[in-house]
Amino acid sequence: MPTYRKTPEALARLTPEQYRVTQESGTEAPGSGALLHNHEPGIYVDIVSGEPLFTSSAKFESGCGWPSFTRPIVPDAIKESRDASHGMIRTEVRSAAGDSHLGHVFEDGPIAQGGLRYCINSASLRFVHRDDMAAEGYGDCLDQVEERP
Repeated sequence: MPTYRKTPEALARLTPEQYRVTQESGTEAPGSGALLHNHEPGIYVDIVSGEPLFTSSAKFESGCGWPSFTRPIVPDAIKESRDASHGMIRTEVRSAAGDSHLGHVFEDGPIAQGGLRYCINSASLRFVHRDDMAAEGYGDCLDQVEERP
C-alpha cells in the first residue's frame, strides 16, 4: 500500500498557482482550470501527495466554473472543515494525506448520485489517464474508472 504525504520536494515542484491554491487556500479563477473540460477516463490525484481523490466516473458538468465530482474515491481521503471566509459559510475540503486545499463541497449535486458537488480547483489536482494508472501505481483504482465512448 503506497504512502501518500506532503514532502519538501513535492512542494518545490509546484507552480506558483498550485502553491497558492493548495498551501494558501486560494481559489483559481472560474473557468480557468486546465482540468475543467477534461472528459478522459482516469483518476484525479492530489498534486502534492499523489493520493487518489476522484475518478472520472464521478465527474460531472455542473456549470460552476470548476471541476465537479459527486464523491471521492475513498471518503477518508477528504477532510472537511467549516470555512467562514469571504462573508459566507461553506464546507472546505482538503486532502487527508497532503493537507492540500482542494475546494469546497456543496449539497446541490445530482440527487441520484447522493446530492453532493465537490467543487475542486484544477490547480490542486493531477490527472492520471486510465491507460497510465497501473504503471503509475494506481492499478487498484482501475475498477472504479468507466471507459467512455
